[in-house]
Amino acid sequence: MIQIAVVFIGLSLLLYVLLGGADFGAGIIEIFTGKKGINTISKAVAPVWEANHIWLIVVIVVMFNAFPEVYSVIMLYLHIPIMMVLFGIIFRGTAFTFRYYDPYEDRSHDIYTLIFKIFSLLTPFFLGVTLGAVIMGNITTSPDGSFYERFVMPWLHLFPISLGIFVVLLFAFLAAVYLAGEPSPEETGAQFIRYSKRLLLSLVIAGITVFLVAEFSGHHLLRSFLHSWLSLVCMGLATVLLPVFLYALNHRKSNLTRLAAGAQTGAILTGWFAAQFPTLIALKDAAPLTIYNAAAPHRSVLLVVIALFTGLALVIPLLIYLFKIFKFSD
Repeated sequence: MIQIAVVFIGLSLLLYVLLGGADFGAGIIEIFTGKKGINTISKAVAPVWEANHIWLIVVIVVMFNAFPEVYSVIMLYLHIPIMMVLFGIIFRGTAFTFRYYDPYEDRSHDIYTLIFKIFSLLTPFFLGVTLGAVIMGNITTSPDGSFYERFVMPWLHLFPISLGIFVVLLFAFLAAVYLAGEPSPEETGAQFIRYSKRLLLSLVIAGITVFLVAEFSGHHLLRSFLHSWLSLVCMGLATVLLPVFLYALNHRKSNLTRLAAGAQTGAILTGWFAAQFPTLIALKDAAPLTIYNAAAPHRSVLLVVIALFTGLALVIPLLIYLFKIFKFSD
């Protein structure tokens, strides 16, 4: 049952990156396109952005019930970046709603747009910072440390920051890929294709930088990848899919382009999970919390899994129908 709960966390995190992450990325892309791409971006995000947050909720609920100790450590010692993420989700969503549904275009629309762009950038950055702090193993649970040592130092570090930048670029890349397949003027579509290629190059450079910074910081992330056969397979798969992605992008095969980009992202996340397994969160002054020593009692995990299967059986068909109408109707 524990393994099933972990699979749910991994799949939900992947879906949130692919769907919710692309929504944040759309706001990042809008920073560069300005008013030229605002109509395309707004129409692409509007039908699905609220539904995409369901996957983040699933991650939080499963973590809270199946791995309560991991949940409490993250929420306590990383509460600063977590609060920034929550503020970002709230302010960004509010600004987008007011901008898109307000029938009167005036000065307030410029304010909403500015808020939308700022928090579209900050939210994925702090998501990446939080993830980097979880991986880094710089969290200390000792009550003797200062506020800075316990609540700031674990995440205000070069490695979490580099991972935050990587997540920003990943979300922007996914958004550019998805937007390239949206109905838009020829010039705007070509612009999104150029952004996709540039962001792909930036993403590769940022990924290499993350590994280098990890080695410099004493966290041998590359070694963990090399010692996991599944991580190596995933890295190889992401590389093999690269020419498929570029072919589909250049020939404007939007669905194939999205699937290739999604598969590459899935390979990256799966490789990271495999390299970290069975660790969920590394600690500085104690043994790491794993899926085995941090799990809730068996009955609690069983009830969570039953609830997940029941809930998703109802939700997934509706989500498929939603995306079929608005995203895959062609």
